[in-house]
Amino acid sequence: MKSYKGKYKVINYKKYIGDPTGVIYRSLWERKVMIYFDKRKEVKRWSSEEIVIPYRNPFDGKVHRYFPDFYCERVDPKTGKIVKEVIEVKPKRQTLPPKSKGKTLLTEQKTYIINQVKWEAAHDYCENRGYVFRIFTEEQIRPANYRTKRK
Repeated sequence: MKSYKGKYKVINYKKYIGDPTGVIYRSLWERKVMIYFDKRKEVKRWSSEEIVIPYRNPFDGKVHRYFPDFYCERVDPKTGKIVKEVIEVKPKRQTLPPKSKGKTLLTEQKTYIINQVKWEAAHDYCENRGYVFRIFTEEQIRPANYRTKRK
């Protein structure tokens, strides 16, 4: 599977939290989310990989740093209140227990377990701050509201 990486040029730089000149996407799904955050009026502020969440790796016992893909402040259309979200973008298959057999099973199991630990730490981090932690898969990114046109 080919990986798509690149530098995103922030359009509405006043909405971006952090340095808007160094925003990197590591997949086309991340790029789509960036475009959505940048262009939508209900998104008031956002950032990419600016939050650091510590977690303990169950395999080596050491504390590591997890950088979730996005932080977003948006207006909830139902309540009119600001919702603060921490968002991770992952393929759906990486959010489910591995079903592989053979050589890749051990690696996939380890990745799955580490992701679960990271996401539990992110959930706790968000709960302590009144944020919402969400995982976006292709199911959340592919709908019409995330479609973007290339220029």
